[in-house]
Amino acid sequence: MSVYDTFMERGFVEQCTDEAELSQLFSDEVVLGYIGFDPTATSLHVGSLIPILSLVHLQREGHRPIVLVGGGTGMVGDPSGKTEMRQLLTLEDLAHNAEAIKNQLSPFLDFSEGQAIMVNNVDWLAPLNYIEMLRDVGRHFSVNRMLAAESVKQRLETGLSFIEFNYMVLQAYDFMHLAKEMGCRLQMGGNDQWGNIVAGVDLTRRMVGTTVYGLTFPLITTSTGQKMGKTHAGTVWLDAARTSPYDFYQYWVNTTDADVERFLKLFTFLPLEQVDELARLEGSAINEAKQVLAFEVTKFVHGEAEAQQAAQAAAAAFAGGDDAGGVPATGITKDRLAEGIPAFTLFNEVGLCKSGSEARRLINQGGGYLNDEKISAFDQAITLDDLGDDGAIWLRAGKKKHHRVVPE
Repeated sequence: MSVYDTFMERGFVEQCTDEAELSQLFSDEVVLGYIGFDPTATSLHVGSLIPILSLVHLQREGHRPIVLVGGGTGMVGDPSGKTEMRQLLTLEDLAHNAEAIKNQLSPFLDFSEGQAIMVNNVDWLAPLNYIEMLRDVGRHFSVNRMLAAESVKQRLETGLSFIEFNYMVLQAYDFMHLAKEMGCRLQMGGNDQWGNIVAGVDLTRRMVGTTVYGLTFPLITTSTGQKMGKTHAGTVWLDAARTSPYDFYQYWVNTTDADVERFLKLFTFLPLEQVDELARLEGSAINEAKQVLAFEVTKFVHGEAEAQQAAQAAAAAFAGGDDAGGVPATGITKDRLAEGIPAFTLFNEVGLCKSGSEARRLINQGGGYLNDEKISAFDQAITLDDLGDDGAIWLRAGKKKHHRVVPE
């Protein structure tokens, strides 16, 4: 089996420029393949896991991943999948974000000599002379074909800026540059990148005379149609400072039954025989498969110790125990608690709800709990009198989202 077979079995492949040739290439030689990550924030999120995992699979099977941090293309902003223009970041913010993403990706891959490679496209895009770029590279692009690309077409009605229109040219240039300078033969990315990737394949053939390949992953949504990595509380980040390992674990535990098998294949390295066994579980037993999924993904992102702590904390919270473990906690001054804080205010403040109005609705609908007792009114005062034996006040939104308030 080649890594292409692994990708197919686990559901990674949406489109490929030439399946037979790429599969054979994986069997014949060590393939350098790259994925680009735009530094739009200081952390990647759950939506980045498929690209990260594909690079890990690539390396595990003897090939060489190239991680491209888009410090240069980030100056333009990728219009793919966007209904409006991204806010342009300053050069300082882009450099800061690029460095943060480099550090975040480092634990997932082996970047030692002869292994994975990390590059930043600002190194070759920034020095380009724009007129020469238009003359030497721009002449290979048909405006008609660019207008037909999905990433461009879906923006024509709402408006596409000229700077965004150039993004395809720059990404194609990246692929050509990596093929010419490093022998890169493959670019991978989400299916919204198909037009950009194919443009890079074509540009490399025209300018370098080399055959290269493109492969895209399906854009993962849940069975309910929700975009991966989005919850009522916002984005699920890979950075533990932005999404705690406990909340990260809880995100995966709350996977719907219909998604468990697919997510076990995509987001874990478990043997497919074990995935099949877990997928056969029915009724309440399917929760065991969800716990395995949550543990494996949390272990991959945050390490085994954090995954163990998150699993133990989740089990204790579910059972109504007082083992704090990794349950998120917020310190509140004793003076404020002595005065009393309205429940909806506290739920919003600690992040169980995104706003006060959302917290009011949650509590009015019977979904807010204080020390496992349903809160009777949205403005019910929470005070020091509500402290439990463990010295904390336990809040819960719905069935599984817990938070501890600790006096300080």
